[in-house]
Amino acid sequence: MPKYNIPQPKRLRKIEKSFAWIDHRLLRSGYLPVMTHQDQSLYLFLVLAADRNGVSFYRKEKICDLLGMDFAQFDVARDRLIDLKLIAFEQYSVLSPNGFYQVLPVDGSPPDFGRHVAAMWTPRSLNA
Repeated sequence: MPKYNIPQPKRLRKIEKSFAWIDHRLLRSGYLPVMTHQDQSLYLFLVLAADRNGVSFYRKEKICDLLGMDFAQFDVARDRLIDLKLIAFEQYSVLSPNGFYQVLPVDGSPPDFGRHVAAMWTPRSLNA
């Protein structure tokens, strides 16, 4: 095992007044390989913008501007993060595209989207 070495010991990170974290289970439990770059960008943004309860309420337009996404890319990424059970979203009202985002605990492993898509395209459904 290599000797543990800190490349810049005078520049160690410190927890200041504000703090965010990304759960290592995103990597260890297999979420990263099923996430697109847009999913990852949006997730990182929401983690950094969240309060101690994981809640943030940035406007969709502002998030898209900061991340360089269009609204369609944003909607797909948000819906995928919801499907992955990594975030929850609650609109301000039925007519509003904005609302509250909550970063959720990383539990278990991601759904097998490949298996889900394959089940939708069985040979019988292709002949129907």
